[in-house]
Parts: sequence; C-alpha cells; structure tokens
Amino acid sequence: MPQVTVRYWAAAKAAAQVAEEPYEADTLADALAAVRARHPGELTRVLQRCSFLVDGDPVGTRAHETVRLAEGGTVEVLPPFAGG
Repeated sequence: MPQVTVRYWAAAKAAAQVAEEPYEADTLADALAAVRARHPGELTRVLQRCSFLVDGDPVGTRAHETVRLAEGGTVEVLPPFAGG
C-alpha cells in the first residue's frame, strides 16, 4: 500500500491541528476515510467542502475511489476560499 503525505491548508489545517501527516492508502477515498477516522470532528465537516490535488493534479469531479495514489505522493486538501 502506498505511503502518501496529506497536506492541509487554511480551515482544513486548523481543523486537523497539523500541517501534514503520512497515511497508507491505495486511493484518495481510502486516504480520506483514514483522515476522517483520525480526525472525527470539525475536519470531517470541512472535508465535505474541500477540493483536492493529487501530486499537483486537480481531482475535480472524479470519484475518489478511482483516484489512485502513488508511493511518496501528496494529497493537498484545499478548502474553499473567500472570494474564490
């Protein structure tokens, strides 16, 4: 199973109370499930409004189960920004 780094920005960073952390996950859906399990409070609510970049590429409307993660990859968690 690939080891990836999940990086949190803005409200997601505040809710997670860390800037980044490692996870083992095959897909974006798996990684987000692990994030929700580790941070079952405010971050779970924030994630519902977030967009995601995987290795710099926007996930967009793709199903998270279909987004494969690579060893050493990065998932960026980007909450909506005011005026954005």
